[in-house]
Amino acid sequence: MTPPLRLAEFIAAVSLATDLGMGQPLEQGLRTCLVSLELADAARLAEHVRSEVFYTALLRFLGCTADAHEAAGIGGDDIALRAAIAPVLGGAPPAILKSVLPALGRGLPAPRRAALAASFLATGPARMRDGVRAHCEAAEMLAVRLGLPAGTRAALGAAFERWDGRGFPHGVRGEAIPVAARIVFIARDIEVIARLHGPDVVREALRERAGRSYDPALALAALASLDELLEAARTEMPWDVAMALEPKPVAEIPAEQLDDVFAVFADFADLKEPDRAGFSRDVAALAAAASPNDAPLLRRTGLVQDLGRVAVPSRRDGGRSAADEERLRLHPYYSERILTRITTTAPLARIAGMHHERVDGSGYYRGASGAELPWEARVLAAADAFRELLAGTPEDQAPTPAAAADALARLAPRKLDADAVDAVLAAAVGRSGRPRPEWPAGLTEREVDVLRLICRGATKKEVAAALFIAPSTADHHLRHIYAKIGVSSRAAATLFAVERDLL
Repeated sequence: MTPPLRLAEFIAAVSLATDLGMGQPLEQGLRTCLVSLELADAARLAEHVRSEVFYTALLRFLGCTADAHEAAGIGGDDIALRAAIAPVLGGAPPAILKSVLPALGRGLPAPRRAALAASFLATGPARMRDGVRAHCEAAEMLAVRLGLPAGTRAALGAAFERWDGRGFPHGVRGEAIPVAARIVFIARDIEVIARLHGPDVVREALRERAGRSYDPALALAALASLDELLEAARTEMPWDVAMALEPKPVAEIPAEQLDDVFAVFADFADLKEPDRAGFSRDVAALAAAASPNDAPLLRRTGLVQDLGRVAVPSRRDGGRSAADEERLRLHPYYSERILTRITTTAPLARIAGMHHERVDGSGYYRGASGAELPWEARVLAAADAFRELLAGTPEDQAPTPAAAADALARLAPRKLDADAVDAVLAAAVGRSGRPRPEWPAGLTEREVDVLRLICRGATKKEVAAALFIAPSTADHHLRHIYAKIGVSSRAAATLFAVERDLL
């Protein structure tokens, strides 16, 4: 008998990826979940609220890839910025500045660091509000696709609101903030601060932030039960404990919806970089079409292979550092380790971990070669390489499909398996012949052109230059697009576009 597909396992796996994206140790989200459940019990909340707490704690940072590009513009490195904010997110402005300013532009030349600091002091709060808006909007959209209930989605949308109304993105205050969001805000701070600074600093934070960022009644309950909360934060095997504590009834994923969940994984990972929107979907479709006998395995593996890229910092100032390059080379390892945790995805894990290997042993992360590479890994590597060759940015014209095909063919047989390359190129020709769909939501041809550029990270000025229109016209188009598709951020527009194959 096939074991049930537990939604909690998939959500816990995503939480591991968000740990990487937030600059936190793996399983930080799971430990936050355990602290949250302990606090919910201390506050004697109803069972249905406890369920919302469980999922909100695991998915609070589901939108972390949505504003990574913008966060990199603020701090030079989105992950370093998020790690600096983590212990002071609920603190007073002076504490936030003290922690964040030294992290801005770390590793960059002094003049650039000074410019980032000056920009943060002048525009940081407004830009962070916009980033959190995108983060929450994307999290809610992805949560809908995961089939999560309205209460959890509402809590994710208010995950960064403060009791005093000074939070993001909408300034909601007091009991208007869903209680699950209020609990998880405190619980995450407890885990982070205890790990970094110890229990005394946790007590100080609970007292200082009560009535400001924290619900005062929940802060009081946390103080009264702090020993139990700290014990939960130190749990050594949080995955197993969290799965055992999942509120009843246990949510399951219908087998026919499994690919939809994998598509959420794909879109979550690809949001990290604007020029990679739809990347994993394309790789999955190419690989599946290239080897029909292995289509289910290749399609699903292609969708989830890049979860580990969330660990690679986004950069807006020059190229990657040596440390960034090492993280990039390790991203298949992170993907493999995350997928190994779930019974259903364990068969995909090893192939996902090999999608950058090369037949001559020059790939990563294993450096596997020759007979060590199964056919499925060879096909996936060829599909991934072809999609990489097709990539472009608003500043850099992408190569034509013919040029990308020639470049891929030159990689065989020394780097890529020649038969796998031939199969991928044949599949690419088949995909390019698909009829153009009708545009959804009443979008016009020109609006789709604008949408595609915005999703790739173009500014309004860059859209105007690319389409030979005035910036005011580009702004007019963008307002109409957002109104038609019902979003308010680039990240949410990207999710809309990739779901409908518009890119």
